[in-house]
Amino acid sequence: MKDVLYLEQIEQAETLLKPQRIEVLRQLAEPRTCTEVAARLDQSAQRVYYHVKRLVAAGLVTQVSERKVRGIHEGIYQATARSYWLSPRLVGRIGLRKAQDELGLGYLLDLVEEVQSDIAALDRTAPELPSVGVSGEIRVPPERRQEFLADLQTTLADLFTRYGGAEGDAFKLAVACYPKGEDRE
Repeated sequence: MKDVLYLEQIEQAETLLKPQRIEVLRQLAEPRTCTEVAARLDQSAQRVYYHVKRLVAAGLVTQVSERKVRGIHEGIYQATARSYWLSPRLVGRIGLRKAQDELGLGYLLDLVEEVQSDIAALDRTAPELPSVGVSGEIRVPPERRQEFLADLQTTLADLFTRYGGAEGDAFKLAVACYPKGEDRE
């Protein structure tokens, strides 16, 4: 089972984004038969089988084995990934792109889409993927916001200057700074 399956085909997204199928997919985190899933969801085996076949056709579920029960071959299925990540390109850009204002929300959204696409393209089978993720919360009084942003830009410019040579492995550094909304559960 993969950790993440990046979905770039509209057909896969259409198959996945049905509440009943999401429930079936959750049940298939562990290998199970349609009969077992049906019992857990209080559904008929035929209904679950229909959804499983659609998920298999979309590459979201695989048949991992088969067993014979009372003369009938019964498939055992499992989700192909622990999580599914929808590409922003499934919807595409609606309207014209505005000028890239580094302080604007549109720029931040474009950056997040670019990072998501880059991460999805990484070879997750490589034994070592040197990467780092850092997240934290900084509290800045309103009167010091400009000072904070200037310090952040200076620090990043220094890193780019110090390590921006033409030799060595290329790394992408993306920093997002945005006002934190209300806490979500």
